[in-house]
Amino acid sequence: MTITDPNTHAHTHSNLVADLLYARLNVQPLDWPATTPSSLPAAYSAALAVRAERSVAGEVAVGYKVGFTNRNIWPRYDVYAPIWGTVWQSGLSQRDPESQKASVVSLEGLSEPRIEPEVVFCLRSAPPPDCTLAELVGAISSVAHGFEVVHTHFSGWKFTAAQAVADAGLHGRLLLGHQVSLPTDLSPEAFMDGLAGLRVRLFCDGVQKDQGVGANVLDGPLQALHHFVKELRATPNAPALKAGDLITTGTLTDAYPVEAGQTWHTELDSAEPVAAELQGLAVRFE
Repeated sequence: MTITDPNTHAHTHSNLVADLLYARLNVQPLDWPATTPSSLPAAYSAALAVRAERSVAGEVAVGYKVGFTNRNIWPRYDVYAPIWGTVWQSGLSQRDPESQKASVVSLEGLSEPRIEPEVVFCLRSAPPPDCTLAELVGAISSVAHGFEVVHTHFSGWKFTAAQAVADAGLHGRLLLGHQVSLPTDLSPEAFMDGLAGLRVRLFCDGVQKDQGVGANVLDGPLQALHHFVKELRATPNAPALKAGDLITTGTLTDAYPVEAGQTWHTELDSAEPVAAELQGLAVRFE
C-alpha cells in the first residue's frame, strides 16, 4: 500500500501519522506531494505523534539523532538546515569491547539504508536553559564514535525537509562505539576544538570511500549538540532532555548506501585530549 493520491486520501494530521506508521511497519514507500506535510511544525507534530504511538506499543526512546548538520551535503539532498528525530532502544547496539570482530547490524526493515560516521554524546543531566558551551559540556557524561544507519521511505532519497522530519528524521539504527568519560577538569574550549579537528576515514570492504572532519558538522560536534538543545526546546510538545540520553550529531562524511554482506570501518585521528581517545569502529551488515 502506497498513499499517493491526495484526491482520495486527505493529508490530515491523523492520516499523516497513519501513513508513517504503515510505511515503517511494512517497509513501504511514501509518495506524498511536495506540499505534504505543509510545514516543519506540522512535520514535527506528526513525528511526535508517531513517537507517542511507538511508546504506547512498548518501545523505549533512548535519545535523539540530529541530521543535516553537515553543510557539505545540503545541496545533494536539497535540505539546508538541521533536523532531529528519535533514537530507539530497539535500533541501538553497542560495540563489544572484548571482541576484535566487526559488530553485526541487521538491515531488516530499513528502506534504502545508508551509513553515517558520527560523534555521539551521552548526557549526565539536562543542560540548563539557554546554556553556554561550558554549561553544555558540564551536562555531558561521555562521548563516543558511532555509526548511524539512516533510511528513507521516499524513493531515491528525494524529499523535502518537512518530509525528512516526518519520516522519523530518517533514523534507522545506531551502533555505539567505545564511550570516553569526560574528566571533571576538562577545558570546554579544548574539548570543542578537539572534536572539531577530529579526522575520520571511512572504508567499505577495505576500500576507502570518503574522509571527513568534525568541523563539517556546524563547525564541530559540540556546536551541533548546542544547536540541537535549543531547537528541541523550541519545538512544541517535544520531550524534555534527561540524564542518559544519547544524541548523535550528524555525519562527518557523505552518507553511503549499504548492503547486507558488506563490512565498513573507520579510522580516527586527533591530537587533542579526549578526542584522541575515540576509537575507530567496524560493522558488518546482514
